[in-house]
Amino acid sequence: MTDTPDTAAQADSAPAISSLSFEAAMGELETIVRRLESGDVSLEESVALYERGHALRGHCEARLAAAQARIEQVSLGADGRPAGTTPFGES
Repeated sequence: MTDTPDTAAQADSAPAISSLSFEAAMGELETIVRRLESGDVSLEESVALYERGHALRGHCEARLAAAQARIEQVSLGADGRPAGTTPFGES
């Protein structure tokens, strides 16, 4: 295993997750997965990478959910239950 002395500096210089596009977040997440799978990082760095990866996954899920909500609206029936979907912007 390799212990990277500037792991903390790398984490501090990483862009804020909330500012990342979906594509940028997915790219960073893929890089994290490759690094973790390589087994070439220290335990401390692995934990930091896992935590950032977990946050990136949540960000990606939120971005996908927001995009889905913009594309579709759930049509509710008279009983208040979902009756189907309509494209975003149509009633």
